[in-house]
Amino acid sequence: MPDTVTTDLVVLGGGPGGYAAAFLAADKDIPTTLIDAMPKPGGTCLHRGCIPSKALLHAAHVIHAAHDAADFGLVFAKPQIDVAKLRGKKDKIIDAMSSSLLDGCKKRGITHVPGRGTFVDANTIQVEGGPTVKFQKCIVAVGSVPAKLSTFDIGSKRVLDSTTALELEDIPKTLLVVGGGYIGLEMGSVYAALGSKVTVVEMTGGLLPGVDADLVRPLHGRLKGQFHSIYLNTKVTKIEEVKDGIKVVFEGEADIKEATYEKILVAVGRRPNTANVGLEKIGIAVERGFITTDAQRRTNVPHIFAIGDAAGEPMLAHKASHEGKLAVEVIAGEHTAVWNPRAIPAVVFTDPEIAWCGLTENDAKKQDREVKIGVFRWGFSGRASTLGRNDGLTKVITDPATDQVLGIGLVGAGAGELIAEGVVAIEMGASAKDLAMCIHPHPTLSETIMESAEVLHGISSHVFTPRKKAL
Repeated sequence: MPDTVTTDLVVLGGGPGGYAAAFLAADKDIPTTLIDAMPKPGGTCLHRGCIPSKALLHAAHVIHAAHDAADFGLVFAKPQIDVAKLRGKKDKIIDAMSSSLLDGCKKRGITHVPGRGTFVDANTIQVEGGPTVKFQKCIVAVGSVPAKLSTFDIGSKRVLDSTTALELEDIPKTLLVVGGGYIGLEMGSVYAALGSKVTVVEMTGGLLPGVDADLVRPLHGRLKGQFHSIYLNTKVTKIEEVKDGIKVVFEGEADIKEATYEKILVAVGRRPNTANVGLEKIGIAVERGFITTDAQRRTNVPHIFAIGDAAGEPMLAHKASHEGKLAVEVIAGEHTAVWNPRAIPAVVFTDPEIAWCGLTENDAKKQDREVKIGVFRWGFSGRASTLGRNDGLTKVITDPATDQVLGIGLVGAGAGELIAEGVVAIEMGASAKDLAMCIHPHPTLSETIMESAEVLHGISSHVFTPRKKAL
Protein backbone atom coordinates (compact mmCIF):
# COMPACT_ATOMS: atom_id res chain seq x y z
CA MET A 1 0.00 0.00 0.00
CA PRO A 2 1.36 3.50 -0.84
CA ASP A 3 2.43 5.90 1.88
CA THR A 4 -0.42 8.24 0.91
CA VAL A 5 -3.94 7.24 -0.11
CA THR A 6 -6.21 9.82 -1.77
CA THR A 7 -9.95 9.21 -1.74
CA ASP A 8 -13.26 11.03 -2.18
CA LEU A 9 -14.77 9.49 0.97
CA VAL A 10 -13.09 7.98 3.99
CA VAL A 11 -15.07 6.03 6.58
CA LEU A 12 -13.31 5.90 9.94
CA GLY A 13 -14.48 2.73 11.67
CA GLY A 14 -15.54 -0.62 10.22
CA GLY A 15 -18.48 -1.57 12.43
CA PRO A 16 -22.12 -2.04 11.29
CA GLY A 17 -22.45 1.68 10.64
CA GLY A 18 -19.06 2.09 8.99
CA TYR A 19 -19.13 -0.84 6.61
CA ALA A 20 -22.79 -0.21 5.69
CA ALA A 21 -21.83 3.36 4.77
CA ALA A 22 -18.75 2.29 2.84
CA PHE A 23 -20.62 -0.40 0.91
CA LEU A 24 -23.44 1.94 -0.10
CA ALA A 25 -21.00 4.68 -1.09
CA ALA A 26 -19.10 2.26 -3.31
CA ASP A 27 -22.38 1.04 -4.80
CA LYS A 28 -23.05 4.68 -5.69
CA ASP A 29 -19.65 4.88 -7.45
CA ILE A 30 -18.05 7.09 -4.79
CA PRO A 31 -14.33 6.24 -4.43
CA THR A 32 -14.22 5.03 -0.83
CA THR A 33 -11.58 4.09 1.75
CA LEU A 34 -12.51 2.20 4.93
CA ILE A 35 -10.16 2.62 7.89
CA ASP A 36 -10.68 0.12 10.71
CA ALA A 37 -8.71 -0.77 13.82
CA MET A 38 -9.41 -4.47 13.24
CA PRO A 39 -7.76 -6.56 10.50
CA LYS A 40 -11.21 -7.36 9.11
CA PRO A 41 -14.41 -5.27 9.15
CA GLY A 42 -17.23 -5.83 11.61
CA GLY A 43 -16.31 -3.62 14.53
CA THR A 44 -17.22 -4.27 18.14
CA CYS A 45 -20.58 -5.75 17.19
CA LEU A 46 -19.12 -8.60 15.16
CA HIS A 47 -15.78 -9.17 16.86
CA ARG A 48 -16.55 -8.64 20.56
CA GLY A 49 -20.20 -7.75 21.01
CA CYS A 50 -23.49 -8.63 19.33
CA ILE A 51 -22.47 -11.71 17.35
CA PRO A 52 -20.23 -13.59 19.81
CA SER A 53 -22.62 -12.90 22.68
CA LYS A 54 -25.56 -14.24 20.67
CA ALA A 55 -23.60 -17.36 19.74
CA LEU A 56 -22.98 -18.02 23.43
CA LEU A 57 -26.57 -17.14 24.32
CA HIS A 58 -27.75 -19.73 21.81
CA ALA A 59 -25.74 -22.35 23.67
CA ALA A 60 -27.32 -21.16 26.91
CA HIS A 61 -30.82 -21.36 25.41
CA VAL A 62 -30.18 -24.95 24.28
CA ILE A 63 -29.14 -25.89 27.82
CA HIS A 64 -32.25 -24.27 29.28
CA ALA A 65 -34.50 -25.89 26.67
CA ALA A 66 -33.10 -29.31 27.51
CA HIS A 67 -33.74 -28.65 31.20
CA ASP A 68 -37.29 -27.38 30.59
CA ALA A 69 -38.09 -30.41 28.41
CA ALA A 70 -38.56 -32.42 31.61
CA ASP A 71 -42.04 -30.88 31.82
CA PHE A 72 -42.84 -32.74 28.58
CA GLY A 73 -41.46 -36.03 29.90
CA LEU A 74 -38.15 -35.64 28.09
CA VAL A 75 -35.24 -35.96 30.49
CA PHE A 76 -31.71 -35.37 29.21
CA ALA A 77 -28.45 -36.06 30.95
CA LYS A 78 -26.51 -33.14 32.37
CA PRO A 79 -24.69 -31.46 29.46
CA GLN A 80 -20.98 -32.06 29.02
CA ILE A 81 -19.52 -28.67 28.17
CA ASP A 82 -16.40 -28.46 26.02
CA VAL A 83 -15.42 -24.84 26.62
CA ALA A 84 -12.64 -24.90 24.01
CA LYS A 85 -15.00 -26.20 21.33
CA LEU A 86 -17.68 -23.68 22.27
CA ARG A 87 -15.13 -20.88 22.12
CA GLY A 88 -13.90 -22.21 18.77
CA LYS A 89 -17.43 -22.26 17.34
CA LYS A 90 -17.92 -18.64 18.38
CA ASP A 91 -14.61 -17.63 16.83
CA LYS A 92 -15.39 -19.54 13.63
CA ILE A 93 -18.66 -17.59 13.23
CA ILE A 94 -16.82 -14.31 13.71
CA ASP A 95 -14.10 -15.22 11.22
CA ALA A 96 -16.57 -16.36 8.56
CA MET A 97 -18.66 -13.19 8.83
CA SER A 98 -15.69 -10.80 8.96
CA SER A 99 -14.05 -12.56 6.01
CA SER A 100 -17.28 -12.12 4.07
CA LEU A 101 -17.22 -8.39 4.82
CA LEU A 102 -13.60 -8.11 3.73
CA ASP A 103 -14.55 -9.86 0.51
CA GLY A 104 -17.39 -7.35 0.13
CA CYS A 105 -14.80 -4.55 0.29
CA LYS A 106 -12.71 -6.17 -2.43
CA LYS A 107 -15.67 -6.81 -4.75
CA ARG A 108 -16.79 -3.19 -4.43
CA GLY A 109 -13.34 -1.74 -4.97
CA ILE A 110 -13.15 -0.26 -1.48
CA THR A 111 -9.66 0.42 -0.17
CA HIS A 112 -9.55 -1.30 3.22
CA VAL A 113 -6.88 0.09 5.55
CA PRO A 114 -6.41 -1.78 8.86
CA GLY A 115 -5.12 0.30 11.75
CA ARG A 116 -6.18 3.07 14.12
CA GLY A 117 -6.80 6.38 12.41
CA THR A 118 -6.26 9.83 13.90
CA PHE A 119 -7.11 13.20 12.36
CA VAL A 120 -4.08 15.29 11.40
CA ASP A 121 -6.22 18.05 9.93
CA ALA A 122 -9.72 18.42 8.50
CA ASN A 123 -8.79 16.55 5.31
CA THR A 124 -6.14 14.12 6.53
CA ILE A 125 -6.10 10.98 8.70
CA GLN A 126 -2.92 9.24 9.75
CA VAL A 127 -3.26 5.47 10.20
CA GLU A 128 -1.06 3.98 12.91
CA GLY A 129 1.52 1.76 11.19
CA GLY A 130 -0.07 2.58 7.85
CA PRO A 131 -0.58 5.28 5.25
CA THR A 132 -1.69 8.88 5.40
CA VAL A 133 -5.21 9.17 3.96
CA LYS A 134 -6.24 12.37 2.17
CA PHE A 135 -10.00 12.80 1.73
CA GLN A 136 -12.71 15.19 0.58
CA LYS A 137 -15.47 13.89 2.87
CA CYS A 138 -15.44 11.72 5.96
CA ILE A 139 -17.88 9.65 8.02
CA VAL A 140 -16.74 9.07 11.60
CA ALA A 141 -18.01 5.70 12.88
CA VAL A 142 -15.63 4.89 15.72
CA GLY A 143 -18.23 3.20 17.94
CA SER A 144 -18.00 2.74 21.69
CA VAL A 145 -16.02 0.92 24.37
CA PRO A 146 -16.96 -0.55 27.78
CA ALA A 147 -17.39 2.10 30.47
CA LYS A 148 -14.90 1.87 33.33
CA LEU A 149 -15.16 2.72 37.01
CA SER A 150 -12.12 3.49 39.14
CA THR A 151 -13.37 1.18 41.91
CA PHE A 152 -12.70 -1.84 39.71
CA ASP A 153 -9.40 -0.72 38.20
CA ILE A 154 -7.10 -2.93 40.28
CA GLY A 155 -5.15 -4.49 37.42
CA SER A 156 -6.48 -8.00 37.99
CA LYS A 157 -7.32 -10.53 35.27
CA ARG A 158 -10.14 -11.69 37.52
CA VAL A 159 -11.98 -8.43 36.76
CA LEU A 160 -13.71 -8.80 33.40
CA ASP A 161 -15.50 -6.42 31.09
CA SER A 162 -17.84 -7.38 28.26
CA THR A 163 -14.91 -7.90 25.89
CA THR A 164 -12.87 -10.22 28.12
CA ALA A 165 -15.98 -12.07 29.31
CA LEU A 166 -16.73 -13.02 25.69
CA GLU A 167 -13.29 -14.58 25.33
CA LEU A 168 -14.63 -17.40 27.53
CA GLU A 169 -11.25 -18.22 29.02
CA ASP A 170 -12.88 -20.56 31.53
CA ILE A 171 -16.07 -21.04 33.54
CA PRO A 172 -15.55 -19.63 37.05
CA LYS A 173 -17.27 -21.41 39.92
CA THR A 174 -18.60 -18.06 41.15
CA LEU A 175 -19.17 -14.86 39.19
CA LEU A 176 -20.37 -11.46 40.36
CA VAL A 177 -21.98 -9.35 37.64
CA VAL A 178 -21.86 -5.65 38.47
CA GLY A 179 -24.73 -3.97 36.62
CA GLY A 180 -28.21 -5.25 35.88
CA GLY A 181 -28.42 -3.83 32.37
CA TYR A 182 -28.69 -5.83 29.17
CA ILE A 183 -24.97 -6.66 28.91
CA GLY A 184 -24.77 -7.90 32.49
CA LEU A 185 -27.93 -10.00 32.24
CA GLU A 186 -27.03 -11.50 28.85
CA MET A 187 -23.52 -12.49 29.91
CA GLY A 188 -24.70 -13.55 33.35
CA SER A 189 -27.22 -15.85 31.64
CA VAL A 190 -24.45 -17.41 29.56
CA TYR A 191 -22.16 -18.12 32.49
CA ALA A 192 -25.03 -19.39 34.67
CA ALA A 193 -26.07 -21.85 31.95
CA LEU A 194 -22.48 -23.05 31.61
CA GLY A 195 -22.24 -23.74 35.33
CA SER A 196 -21.16 -20.59 37.17
CA LYS A 197 -22.93 -19.58 40.36
CA VAL A 198 -23.90 -16.05 39.25
CA THR A 199 -24.77 -13.10 41.48
CA VAL A 200 -26.00 -9.80 40.02
CA VAL A 201 -25.73 -6.50 41.85
CA GLU A 202 -27.67 -3.47 40.59
CA MET A 203 -27.58 -0.06 42.24
CA THR A 204 -31.15 0.88 41.23
CA GLY A 205 -34.42 -0.69 42.35
CA GLY A 206 -34.87 -2.98 39.36
CA LEU A 207 -33.14 -4.91 36.61
CA LEU A 208 -32.84 -3.21 33.20
CA PRO A 209 -33.30 0.33 34.55
CA GLY A 210 -35.62 2.39 32.38
CA VAL A 211 -37.26 -0.58 30.68
CA ASP A 212 -41.02 -1.11 31.11
CA ALA A 213 -41.50 -2.90 34.44
CA ASP A 214 -44.25 -5.09 32.97
CA LEU A 215 -41.71 -6.47 30.50
CA VAL A 216 -38.96 -6.91 33.07
CA ARG A 217 -41.08 -8.73 35.65
CA PRO A 218 -41.29 -12.12 33.84
CA LEU A 219 -37.57 -12.02 33.09
CA HIS A 220 -36.71 -11.22 36.70
CA GLY A 221 -38.83 -14.12 37.85
CA ARG A 222 -37.04 -16.57 35.56
CA LEU A 223 -33.58 -15.24 36.36
CA LYS A 224 -34.19 -15.78 40.08
CA GLY A 225 -34.21 -19.48 39.26
CA GLN A 226 -31.08 -19.29 37.12
CA PHE A 227 -28.93 -16.94 39.19
CA HIS A 228 -27.68 -17.56 42.72
CA SER A 229 -28.65 -14.07 43.92
CA ILE A 230 -29.91 -10.74 42.62
CA TYR A 231 -29.14 -7.71 44.81
CA LEU A 232 -31.06 -4.51 44.03
CA ASN A 233 -30.53 -1.03 45.50
CA THR A 234 -26.99 -2.19 46.23
CA LYS A 235 -23.59 -1.06 45.03
CA VAL A 236 -20.02 -2.28 45.28
CA THR A 237 -17.88 0.12 47.29
CA LYS A 238 -14.58 -1.74 47.35
CA ILE A 239 -12.86 -4.73 45.78
CA GLU A 240 -9.59 -6.45 46.64
CA GLU A 241 -7.82 -9.39 45.04
CA VAL A 242 -7.24 -12.19 47.52
CA LYS A 243 -5.83 -15.71 47.21
CA ASP A 244 -8.99 -17.37 45.87
CA GLY A 245 -10.62 -14.51 43.99
CA ILE A 246 -11.93 -10.99 44.42
CA LYS A 247 -13.22 -9.86 47.79
CA VAL A 248 -16.15 -7.47 47.37
CA VAL A 249 -17.71 -5.04 49.83
CA PHE A 250 -21.39 -4.16 49.33
CA GLU A 251 -23.44 -1.20 50.46
CA GLY A 252 -27.25 -1.13 50.33
CA GLU A 253 -30.10 -3.60 50.64
CA ALA A 254 -28.10 -6.81 50.01
CA ASP A 255 -28.40 -9.32 52.83
CA ILE A 256 -24.62 -9.69 52.88
CA LYS A 257 -22.00 -6.97 53.24
CA GLU A 258 -19.01 -8.74 51.74
CA ALA A 259 -18.23 -11.87 49.76
CA THR A 260 -15.50 -13.39 47.61
CA TYR A 261 -16.00 -14.37 43.96
CA GLU A 262 -13.66 -16.20 41.63
CA LYS A 263 -14.25 -13.51 39.00
CA ILE A 264 -16.35 -10.38 38.58
CA LEU A 265 -17.81 -8.91 35.41
CA VAL A 266 -18.17 -5.14 35.32
CA ALA A 267 -21.05 -4.33 32.98
CA VAL A 268 -21.96 -0.72 33.73
CA GLY A 269 -22.60 0.39 30.17
CA ARG A 270 -20.59 1.75 27.26
CA ARG A 271 -19.13 5.13 26.34
CA PRO A 272 -18.39 6.69 22.93
CA ASN A 273 -14.94 5.87 21.58
CA THR A 274 -14.18 9.46 20.61
CA ALA A 275 -11.09 10.10 22.74
CA ASN A 276 -7.68 10.03 21.05
CA VAL A 277 -9.14 10.31 17.55
CA GLY A 278 -7.91 13.89 17.05
CA LEU A 279 -11.35 15.49 16.95
CA GLU A 280 -10.09 18.45 18.97
CA LYS A 281 -7.50 19.22 16.26
CA ILE A 282 -10.21 19.94 13.70
CA GLY A 283 -12.73 21.59 16.00
CA ILE A 284 -15.42 18.88 15.96
CA ALA A 285 -18.10 19.67 18.56
CA VAL A 286 -18.41 16.97 21.24
CA GLU A 287 -20.86 16.80 24.16
CA ARG A 288 -20.45 14.19 26.92
CA GLY A 289 -18.18 12.29 24.56
CA PHE A 290 -20.76 12.16 21.76
CA ILE A 291 -20.11 13.95 18.49
CA THR A 292 -22.77 16.59 17.82
CA THR A 293 -24.59 16.21 14.50
CA ASP A 294 -27.60 17.64 12.69
CA ALA A 295 -30.54 15.73 11.20
CA GLN A 296 -28.36 14.64 8.28
CA ARG A 297 -25.60 13.43 10.60
CA ARG A 298 -23.34 16.32 9.56
CA THR A 299 -21.00 17.73 12.20
CA ASN A 300 -20.14 21.40 12.66
CA VAL A 301 -17.32 20.77 10.15
CA PRO A 302 -19.54 20.56 7.02
CA HIS A 303 -17.70 17.85 5.08
CA ILE A 304 -17.41 15.52 8.10
CA PHE A 305 -20.31 13.33 9.29
CA ALA A 306 -20.67 11.15 12.39
CA ILE A 307 -22.83 8.08 12.99
CA GLY A 308 -23.50 5.22 15.39
CA ASP A 309 -22.48 4.97 19.03
CA ALA A 310 -20.05 7.88 18.62
CA ALA A 311 -22.90 10.18 17.61
CA GLY A 312 -25.40 9.53 20.41
CA GLU A 313 -28.05 7.28 21.88
CA PRO A 314 -29.42 4.74 21.35
CA MET A 315 -26.15 2.87 20.98
CA LEU A 316 -27.45 0.10 18.72
CA ALA A 317 -25.88 -1.55 15.67
CA HIS A 318 -28.98 -1.32 13.50
CA LYS A 319 -29.36 2.37 14.27
CA ALA A 320 -25.74 2.91 13.19
CA SER A 321 -26.28 1.07 9.90
CA HIS A 322 -29.23 3.24 8.93
CA GLU A 323 -27.40 6.42 9.96
CA GLY A 324 -24.44 5.40 7.81
CA LYS A 325 -26.66 4.91 4.76
CA LEU A 326 -28.36 8.25 5.42
CA ALA A 327 -25.01 10.07 5.57
CA VAL A 328 -23.99 8.51 2.24
CA GLU A 329 -27.28 9.57 0.65
CA VAL A 330 -26.60 13.15 1.74
CA ILE A 331 -23.01 12.98 0.44
CA ALA A 332 -24.35 11.62 -2.86
CA GLY A 333 -26.55 14.69 -3.26
CA GLU A 334 -29.88 13.58 -1.79
CA HIS A 335 -30.23 16.81 0.15
CA THR A 336 -33.75 16.11 1.46
CA ALA A 337 -32.66 12.97 3.34
CA VAL A 338 -33.00 13.42 7.12
CA TRP A 339 -32.87 11.23 10.22
CA ASN A 340 -36.41 10.96 11.54
CA PRO A 341 -37.28 7.39 12.57
CA ARG A 342 -40.49 6.85 14.52
CA ALA A 343 -39.41 3.52 15.98
CA ILE A 344 -35.92 2.16 16.66
CA PRO A 345 -36.30 -1.34 18.09
CA ALA A 346 -34.34 -2.53 21.11
CA VAL A 347 -33.87 -6.16 22.11
CA VAL A 348 -32.48 -7.79 25.24
CA PHE A 349 -31.44 -11.33 24.26
CA THR A 350 -32.00 -12.95 27.64
CA ASP A 351 -34.42 -15.83 28.25
CA PRO A 352 -37.14 -14.68 27.94
CA GLU A 353 -36.20 -11.98 25.47
CA ILE A 354 -37.46 -8.42 25.87
CA ALA A 355 -38.11 -6.15 22.89
CA TRP A 356 -39.76 -2.80 22.36
CA CYS A 357 -40.06 0.04 19.88
CA GLY A 358 -41.66 3.47 19.73
CA LEU A 359 -43.24 5.10 22.76
CA THR A 360 -43.03 3.14 26.01
CA GLU A 361 -45.40 3.41 28.95
CA ASN A 362 -42.54 4.97 30.93
CA ASP A 363 -42.10 7.61 28.19
CA ALA A 364 -45.81 8.38 28.22
CA LYS A 365 -45.78 8.92 31.98
CA LYS A 366 -42.74 11.20 31.79
CA GLN A 367 -44.43 13.22 29.03
CA ASP A 368 -47.74 13.26 30.93
CA ARG A 369 -49.24 11.92 27.73
CA GLU A 370 -52.57 10.15 27.65
CA VAL A 371 -52.37 6.73 26.00
CA LYS A 372 -54.50 3.63 25.67
CA ILE A 373 -52.86 0.28 26.32
CA GLY A 374 -53.79 -3.25 25.30
CA VAL A 375 -52.03 -6.15 27.02
CA PHE A 376 -52.24 -9.78 25.97
CA ARG A 377 -50.69 -12.27 28.38
CA TRP A 378 -49.17 -15.33 26.78
CA GLY A 379 -50.99 -17.63 29.16
CA PHE A 380 -53.82 -17.33 26.61
CA SER A 381 -51.50 -18.11 23.67
CA GLY A 382 -51.83 -21.60 22.26
CA ARG A 383 -48.37 -21.47 20.71
CA ALA A 384 -46.71 -20.24 23.90
CA SER A 385 -48.41 -23.05 25.82
CA THR A 386 -47.18 -25.70 23.36
CA LEU A 387 -43.66 -24.34 23.82
CA GLY A 388 -44.00 -24.47 27.58
CA ARG A 389 -43.26 -20.75 27.62
CA ASN A 390 -46.43 -18.87 28.46
CA ASP A 391 -44.59 -16.48 30.78
CA GLY A 392 -44.61 -13.65 28.23
CA LEU A 393 -46.85 -10.75 27.34
CA THR A 394 -47.42 -8.34 24.48
CA LYS A 395 -48.34 -4.69 24.96
CA VAL A 396 -49.66 -2.23 22.37
CA ILE A 397 -49.69 1.49 23.17
CA THR A 398 -51.93 3.81 21.15
CA ASP A 399 -53.15 7.37 20.89
CA PRO A 400 -56.68 7.28 22.38
CA ALA A 401 -57.92 9.96 19.99
CA THR A 402 -56.72 8.37 16.73
CA ASP A 403 -56.05 4.72 17.65
CA GLN A 404 -52.62 5.12 16.00
CA VAL A 405 -50.00 2.68 17.29
CA LEU A 406 -47.34 4.60 19.21
CA GLY A 407 -45.39 1.76 20.77
CA ILE A 408 -45.17 -1.99 21.17
CA GLY A 409 -43.41 -4.03 23.85
CA LEU A 410 -42.93 -7.75 24.24
CA VAL A 411 -41.39 -10.17 26.69
CA GLY A 412 -41.20 -13.85 25.86
CA ALA A 413 -39.53 -16.48 23.73
CA GLY A 414 -38.53 -14.98 20.37
CA ALA A 415 -39.60 -11.43 21.24
CA GLY A 416 -36.65 -10.07 19.28
CA GLU A 417 -37.98 -11.64 16.09
CA LEU A 418 -41.52 -10.39 16.69
CA ILE A 419 -40.76 -6.72 17.30
CA ALA A 420 -40.19 -5.95 13.60
CA GLU A 421 -43.95 -6.06 13.03
CA GLY A 422 -44.28 -3.30 15.60
CA VAL A 423 -41.64 -1.21 13.83
CA VAL A 424 -43.48 -1.53 10.52
CA ALA A 425 -46.82 -0.69 12.16
CA ILE A 426 -45.47 2.48 13.77
CA GLU A 427 -43.48 3.65 10.75
CA MET A 428 -46.50 3.14 8.47
CA GLY A 429 -48.87 4.95 10.84
CA ALA A 430 -51.04 1.88 11.46
CA SER A 431 -53.88 1.86 13.95
CA ALA A 432 -54.56 -0.83 16.51
CA LYS A 433 -57.65 -1.71 14.48
CA ASP A 434 -55.35 -2.30 11.50
CA LEU A 435 -53.34 -4.80 13.57
CA ALA A 436 -56.49 -6.47 14.79
CA MET A 437 -57.83 -6.84 11.24
CA CYS A 438 -54.61 -8.30 9.83
CA ILE A 439 -55.06 -12.10 9.78
CA HIS A 440 -52.18 -13.71 11.67
CA PRO A 441 -51.37 -17.43 11.36
CA HIS A 442 -52.48 -19.73 14.16
CA PRO A 443 -50.97 -20.99 16.35
CA THR A 444 -48.03 -18.57 16.42
CA LEU A 445 -46.48 -16.10 18.81
CA SER A 446 -47.05 -13.35 16.23
CA GLU A 447 -50.78 -13.67 16.99
CA THR A 448 -50.11 -12.03 20.34
CA ILE A 449 -49.65 -8.68 18.60
CA MET A 450 -53.03 -9.03 16.91
CA GLU A 451 -54.59 -10.22 20.17
CA SER A 452 -53.22 -7.29 22.18
CA ALA A 453 -54.80 -4.93 19.65
CA GLU A 454 -58.07 -6.87 19.98
CA VAL A 455 -57.88 -6.57 23.77
CA LEU A 456 -57.51 -2.82 23.37
CA HIS A 457 -60.75 -2.75 21.35
CA GLY A 458 -62.55 -5.24 23.59
CA ILE A 459 -62.95 -7.84 20.84
CA SER A 460 -60.46 -10.51 21.93
CA SER A 461 -61.62 -14.11 21.68
CA HIS A 462 -59.41 -15.14 24.59
CA VAL A 463 -59.63 -12.20 27.00
CA PHE A 464 -63.09 -11.31 28.25
CA THR A 465 -63.79 -7.60 28.49
CA PRO A 466 -66.87 -6.78 30.60
CA ARG A 467 -69.31 -4.47 28.85
CA LYS A 468 -70.28 -1.22 30.47
CA LYS A 469 -73.94 -1.21 31.46
CA ALA A 470 -76.10 1.34 29.77
CA LEU A 471 -77.38 4.09 32.06
